[in-house]
Amino acid sequence: MSVLEFALLALAGIGAGLIGSIAGLASLISYPALLASGLPPVTANVTNTVALVLNSVGSVSASGPELSGQRPRLVRLAVAGVLGGMAGAALLLLTPSSAFERIVPFLIAGASLAILVQRPPRQLAAEGAAAHPGHRRHDSWSTVLGTFAISIYGGYFGAAAGVLMLAMYLLVTGEGVPRSNALKNVVLGVANSVAALGYALFADVAWMAALPLALGFLLGGRLGPSIVRRVPQTALRRVIAVLGLGLAVHLGIDTFS
Repeated sequence: MSVLEFALLALAGIGAGLIGSIAGLASLISYPALLASGLPPVTANVTNTVALVLNSVGSVSASGPELSGQRPRLVRLAVAGVLGGMAGAALLLLTPSSAFERIVPFLIAGASLAILVQRPPRQLAAEGAAAHPGHRRHDSWSTVLGTFAISIYGGYFGAAAGVLMLAMYLLVTGEGVPRSNALKNVVLGVANSVAALGYALFADVAWMAALPLALGFLLGGRLGPSIVRRVPQTALRRVIAVLGLGLAVHLGIDTFS
């Protein structure tokens, strides 16, 4: 890998880490960057998942106050995240690479559409508070099962998994944006970590590409909360969603032509 390619992947990681601070959109930046570097789709996906571990480290390390008092909930949902991440990684490892190449345009398109239709986090938080006024709700089994299902998707591919998980937590826990986002960062972090471990042991990870991307993720994850707050988030989500739909169309044409 040339110095220029190393630097470009590091910059992509920083940008993806910053974007990931909005609602878990990092893979819509980093995955195309890995494809552009010449990696095949499955290798790019597993390399991206391995690198994403440091994005979670950066984000969670700055979330101590928001996680205070959430330990019982965190343990339950983290277990669901671990099991879901394992299932998602196994699904990717056990299915043919051609199957992944055929489904990935639809995954990216679905993730992009989820971003387009997602309501602002503050609106979701207000709805959650209105649904459970005056108290914090005990998590139901449906919350645990929802976490498990989204973690399967996160371990398998992951783009916009954060959007889905944040929306769910805002609506069902009665917590505000900061605490729900911190919870999402931890749960998706453990799901990504267990999937990354499986990929490191059993898949073809492009380590020379993972290193600069991971370093960028770490820096972007740390800087994200202070920088992204100043960016018009609705407009930024729409731009990313449109670019994601364009990427899905491009990959679909290449795959099915």
